[in-house]
Amino acid sequence: MLSWIVFDYGEVISRRTTALPELASLLDAEPARFEEAYWAERAEYDAGLPDADYWRAVAARLGRSVDDSLAQRLTSVDVDGWMSVEPGTLALLEDLHRRGVPLALLSNASTTFARAAERKPWARYFEHLLFSGDLRVIKPQPQIWRTLLDTLRAEPEECLFFDDREDNITGAREAGLNAELWHSPTHARTLLDQQLAA
Repeated sequence: MLSWIVFDYGEVISRRTTALPELASLLDAEPARFEEAYWAERAEYDAGLPDADYWRAVAARLGRSVDDSLAQRLTSVDVDGWMSVEPGTLALLEDLHRRGVPLALLSNASTTFARAAERKPWARYFEHLLFSGDLRVIKPQPQIWRTLLDTLRAEPEECLFFDDREDNITGAREAGLNAELWHSPTHARTLLDQQLAA
């Protein structure tokens, strides 16, 4: 019997960021090289690395330097870039919330992003919002699933987790959770109708 539905944020609730070209321009970097550096340092950022340290690490890969003012600008553009949400997913969340289905969010994201996300209207659908930057551990590391279950006061089999990354789905399943790779809101709705009716 499911007690909790847990959602990832990036490319599940949100659309993929469109801010990378602007971020590359701010660092005067070729877009493809910038994107490689952006993702190469992201795990440390999602695990709690301060904003300025993240951007300096990205810039170092590009042979650039970043002062505090530029780091703040990069952070603002980056956070805004991930705030564009998928309407179909929001409709699904609203429907589940209206039906009284307990919802939680588990996202790999910086603490700065976490504080911005908590203020968004969609945050009210969730009883718990967990961000890796606050937890200092990222998906799919084992500790994050233990923290999630402790927070929810739930057994693994009571949770169904959606994520767009296969490695996170594998990690969740290894921790005993029910987990499904995210394809679309329509696909998720079909799965949930089956699971919640069982």
